[in-house]
Amino acid sequence: MSSLPEIRAERLKKLKVYEASRGTAYPTTLARTHALSVLRSEFSALSQGETTVTVVGRVLALRGQGALVFAVIDDGTAHIQGVFKRDVLGEEEHQLFVDTVDLGDFLSFSGSCFSTDRGEESVLVQSWALTTKSLRPLPDKWHGLKDSDERFRHRYLETTMDPTARERFLTRSRIISFFRTRLESDGFVEFETPILQALAGGASALPFTTHHNALDRDLYLRIAPELYLKKLLIGGFPKVYEIGRSFRNEGIDVTHNPEFTTVEWYEAYSDATLQRAFVESLIRELAHSVLGGSTLSFGDHEIDLSAPFTVRSYADLFSEYPEDADKNALYKQECRPQLIQPTFIIDYPRSMLPLAKKKEGEEDVADAFQLVIGGLELVKAFSELNDPIDQRERFEEEAAHRAHGDTEAQPNDEDFLEALEYGMPPAGGVGIGIDRLVMLLTNTHNIREVIYFPTLREKE
Repeated sequence: MSSLPEIRAERLKKLKVYEASRGTAYPTTLARTHALSVLRSEFSALSQGETTVTVVGRVLALRGQGALVFAVIDDGTAHIQGVFKRDVLGEEEHQLFVDTVDLGDFLSFSGSCFSTDRGEESVLVQSWALTTKSLRPLPDKWHGLKDSDERFRHRYLETTMDPTARERFLTRSRIISFFRTRLESDGFVEFETPILQALAGGASALPFTTHHNALDRDLYLRIAPELYLKKLLIGGFPKVYEIGRSFRNEGIDVTHNPEFTTVEWYEAYSDATLQRAFVESLIRELAHSVLGGSTLSFGDHEIDLSAPFTVRSYADLFSEYPEDADKNALYKQECRPQLIQPTFIIDYPRSMLPLAKKKEGEEDVADAFQLVIGGLELVKAFSELNDPIDQRERFEEEAAHRAHGDTEAQPNDEDFLEALEYGMPPAGGVGIGIDRLVMLLTNTHNIREVIYFPTLREKE
């Protein structure tokens, strides 16, 4: 087996041979009559006439030798087989193809559509050209790679070679498109909020800190867009949402990535109970849109989204454990992994959610919920706190926690408190983790499998 430097050197020789005969193997313009998906859909009609088609794609298979060679190309929409015959191309052109084309090259060819004796839809090639010469070989069998980090670093190779991986990211795109279309059909307006923030507010997590040289001040990468979106409610927009990236300075494991995608929306004149019903219907609609049904497989489990989602109180989760047990650890290690079928958790302690309203008549309970499916926390939502006096007291409580070493406590945001004093309408707010939702709907158990460019440790 040749080494990578040897293979690359051989391919550079082939490049020189090709360019000496034809000119550049990286042309600026190229002709194409059909995307391969269109060609395949119209193949029957095209094969009946004398139409000449021109297609382009990456060479993913080469077989045959001598007077007859078959090359399968893929343009990202479909694949097609090109049939290269010496007596059609001529001796010189055919030999140039044999001598210079490798797996991984991008190839343009023109010819007529026909089906082989085995019934395979093909193009009988009458002319061809390289459009990109690949200097490194594609992996023979990408799944054979032992090091997952290397596979993540070379995601572009994985999705080139593995249709299942490619489909996972297409599903991710469909999920994001679903939310955008569905929310806007319900009257929501999309906004973009700052990634760099003066205060690391909006959620509880350890922030990334950076420094702006021109302003000579520290700024923070956004943990959540919540406080900005609430200002939009104050500004007269009753339904707002954002789909974007957020950051937390922690986590490179199977369920956490420091950079993550969320969809957050806020609806004026709503509350947690109304949003809970909306979320349930939305998740069900999403499954039908992406999967074509209301059941899905996740690991060894079959999850049914058609039945009404279970509702349990936070306290009920710990009814079988000692009262003095560490509830945070119990929840993560014991309770949450057992919540496989869709379950709303409600009645969180108020102290856990400093931006949520108290439940009517219950001083120490937040009017909030989380949705867990397949052991994954997917949704966090609550009736948004719009009392500026109460909010100030909550921020002061968080400041006390921060003074005692809680680096994830909410900072005191005077700018937001000022905005609240102008009056924010009652509202319900929802945040959904896109990455985990993609994991659930693609039966994937490592978050880095659903993020095309995950954060990785430095390569040794």
